[in-house]
Amino acid sequence: MIPAPKVARPPLRRASHTQRVLTDLARIFSTIFNPFLTALALFTIIAHEKAVGGAFWPLFFASTFFTSIAPMLYVLWLYATQRITDLDMSVRAEREKVFGAFVISYGVGTLVLYLMHAPTLMIAAMAGFTAASLVVQVITKVWKISTHALGVTAPLVVMLYMYGPQPLPFLLIVPLVGWSRVWLRAHTVWQVIAGTALGAVSVLLFLRIFRLV
Repeated sequence: MIPAPKVARPPLRRASHTQRVLTDLARIFSTIFNPFLTALALFTIIAHEKAVGGAFWPLFFASTFFTSIAPMLYVLWLYATQRITDLDMSVRAEREKVFGAFVISYGVGTLVLYLMHAPTLMIAAMAGFTAASLVVQVITKVWKISTHALGVTAPLVVMLYMYGPQPLPFLLIVPLVGWSRVWLRAHTVWQVIAGTALGAVSVLLFLRIFRLV
């Protein structure tokens, strides 16, 4: 008996598998470089580098609470109580009120750090987060700017300020995160570019305002 010839896998199925792999990869990048996590990493590094004596833990908790922990818990509560559709706040109408809460959290964090006599760089970074969140809240009324792009760009610009050219290879993270957001259809290319620009400009502006550059 002559065996039946093997049938090649249809190209369409292969393409679908590739798309699934790329989608999974995009979700991984979006999760790892979530704005809450990148902010947490940034302020942990600043606290480690700038704290004097036993000031690390107070600075660490004060900064990360207002930029990461409190906002993240707030978003989780909104999702658990079905006040937002998903954790990415994909629906533009849902994002406006949420970012209003972020502005308040970052603004209070800036004041707390100032009263704690925190390092100037930490206060400037927190103030930059406050201003950027306010801009995002205003823009969100008409457009859905990428906060993932903003949230990964701003910390990297601070890292370049702190360490010079050493962190330059990490700038590759910015287009990777931007690609992930576009691939997942969470944002357009222009929304990613706008988020990247806002992240860089807000940091540079507040470094200048606080006379660090």
